[in-house]
Amino acid sequence: MSQLATPPPLGRGVKGFEHPVAFWFGAAACTAGVALHLPMYADARDMHYVMAGMQPDGWMIAGMALIGVGLLASLYGLIPLRAGAVARQASRLRVRALDDAPLNRQHIALLLVLAIAVTIDVMKPTTLSFVAPGMAKEYGLKSPTNPHGTVSVAWLPLTGISGTVIGSLIWGSLADRIGRRAAILFAGILFVTTSICGAMPGYHWNLLMCLFMGIGAGGMLPIAFALMAETIPARHRGWLMVLVGGDIAGAYVITSWLAGALTPTYSWRILWLIGLPTGLLFIALNHWIPESPRYLLARGRTEEAEAVMARYGVRVVEQPEADPGPQPEAEPGPSGYLRLLTRPFVAPTAALTVLGLGLGLITYGFQQWVPTNLQHLGYSAVSSDYTIRNAALLGLPVTVLLAWMYGAWGSRRTIVSASIVTALALFGFVIAGNSLAHERLLLSLLLVVPLSAVSSIVAVVAGYAAEVYPTPIRSRGAGLASGVTKAGGVLILAVVVASKTVPSIAETALIGAIPLGIAAICFLWIGPETRRKRLEDITRELVTASSTSSTAPSSAG
Repeated sequence: MSQLATPPPLGRGVKGFEHPVAFWFGAAACTAGVALHLPMYADARDMHYVMAGMQPDGWMIAGMALIGVGLLASLYGLIPLRAGAVARQASRLRVRALDDAPLNRQHIALLLVLAIAVTIDVMKPTTLSFVAPGMAKEYGLKSPTNPHGTVSVAWLPLTGISGTVIGSLIWGSLADRIGRRAAILFAGILFVTTSICGAMPGYHWNLLMCLFMGIGAGGMLPIAFALMAETIPARHRGWLMVLVGGDIAGAYVITSWLAGALTPTYSWRILWLIGLPTGLLFIALNHWIPESPRYLLARGRTEEAEAVMARYGVRVVEQPEADPGPQPEAEPGPSGYLRLLTRPFVAPTAALTVLGLGLGLITYGFQQWVPTNLQHLGYSAVSSDYTIRNAALLGLPVTVLLAWMYGAWGSRRTIVSASIVTALALFGFVIAGNSLAHERLLLSLLLVVPLSAVSSIVAVVAGYAAEVYPTPIRSRGAGLASGVTKAGGVLILAVVVASKTVPSIAETALIGAIPLGIAAICFLWIGPETRRKRLEDITRELVTASSTSSTAPSSAG
């Protein structure tokens, strides 16, 4: 272990935020701004909360102004002085958890908090599936349950998922500049503010808020996984990341249950308004989320970094001047996201891109339209919500199984096996088609795999990306993996918007099954294994394999 030299202080090095008063003022202003939207929602109670065509009142306009001021103030409170210099200083440091460090109470607490945070985060885009039928009815949008509409209801999820693609790329870079904990906090602020979707009377205002919701939700998962990769010992890291990330399925259970229990009384709008209390809870949970030691050292906050390292059994070493063996993070070449497209990272990037696109086609093709398609098959709104909830509940053990497989079998075998099984289950929908309307048990059983396994594979992909890329580009790598998954969603939703019709449950299953099978083959071919390996060893093996393949032709000659 090389001796770590304390870098010169950048900024004030004060514990906490750069400007804590500005941050908390902004958070309070955003919360008050959302609260000022609620009176108008309450006034629509006698109309079953139908607000289409209503004009914003003075309280709502004042709330919008408060939210704008609050967002600027909170962001100012989080951005450190000389953020670019902080990112450059941090890029010279590598972080890893000691392999022999035991799991302690600090690790368990962090895992529980991150599981709750991931659940709250994933509930945002998941809600799009359950508000679509209600929005289509209120605004007269074209959908399977309302074929006479003119504007496709698919514009709503397309806008939201496009926001998550943008967010995945933004937060990966932002986390290196303002710190991972600060980036998570600002995402929480966006969760609070975008809950006003539930009180927006105009359809176009809903689209705008949905875009900002997606931007906020897009970066949480990769940042959380990057933080876990740096604090969890190697022998536990893989399966625990999958287990925590697999709580995506738990978010689906909670959202479907809330939809069935609350929307009959409070309309689809209540699913957005729930973002206010859950967003505030998200912010409160950050008290138990540590900042990255690498970022703290770059800020000159050495004592805080040492405290975090001692708490989680982590060590941070500076890039040595003469480190034996190849060190790709120190090599000259493209920076930022372009670094992911050069040797030795181009192979895992290609594998993750193909698999992510396939998963996106299922998540935002099949899963997105399950509530709408079940109602098209004759299920009531409440019955379809509870059918989805029951299937997601039955599938929760799948998450535990995949977490075990990731630790025992390895990342590559787990991804390939789960992808093939999911593709086969989707073909079951293709074969059965509309006959599933009369086979509720078969429908529930077939839904288990696409709802739970796909969510768990998404978690596996995010965790895998946090392992396979080295520290300086880990956030960006995890952000790219998350972003391409959403890009697959943008692709399928754009097709739905262009065709002005939502595909049937059999069609969405076929659209997802074929590319997922292809992705499994590609990943088996070029995806590196990460099982129980130190982060440095994974990078070193990538470099060695890349060097061998590049010199093979000349050697043969």
